[in-house]
Amino acid sequence: MASRSPVLVVKDLNKSYGDHTVIQSLSFTVHAGEAVALTGRNGAGKSTVLRCVVGADRPTSGTVEVLGKPVSETSAEFRRSVATVIDDMDFFPDLSVVEHLDLLARAHGLTDADALVDEVLEEVQLVPQSGQLPGTLSTGQRRRLGLATAFVRPRKLLVLDEPEARLDVEGIAWLGKRLGEEMTHGLAILMASHEPSLLEALGARTVALGGSRG
Repeated sequence: MASRSPVLVVKDLNKSYGDHTVIQSLSFTVHAGEAVALTGRNGAGKSTVLRCVVGADRPTSGTVEVLGKPVSETSAEFRRSVATVIDDMDFFPDLSVVEHLDLLARAHGLTDADALVDEVLEEVQLVPQSGQLPGTLSTGQRRRLGLATAFVRPRKLLVLDEPEARLDVEGIAWLGKRLGEEMTHGLAILMASHEPSLLEALGARTVALGGSRG
């Protein structure tokens, strides 16, 4: 059984832009083998929280710790522990899909990168598009490529912003099963999602923004 030790601890997080407060006094913990979903209306601050967790934004006050250490986007240890799929990802425009994934896998020192990339391409159903440039993909294929970039990286925490976006019903069911399998091995997941079936598949605990928190 996977350890239930804390992977992500957010404590008294506040984030303001000028006079506008987006997040106020937010605290929660994500344990190994657990999925936590941020919920709330558009503009409630879900993406802002995710960006603070991955180090893309700095909190106005409060703390964010991953595996007991403050978030540092430049830390090699942090980058080995956290994989993200947030916002519209920028891909290397001159690298094909397979070259992009191969570069990421090798950059993170994963063994047998070729086999891993082949496996992930099959899983995200991008084998026919493996030689294409990212800019030629459909929006749904780009979403699958974004997920693939996380699956070829080492990870103890996976941070996802509406991962179900542009996936069909079959794709959402696949994603729920895929993530659930990783959770049994201790992966912690923090996500923003509006998809009830995905949250149910993962047994996700919800943290509501812009209102009462649970």
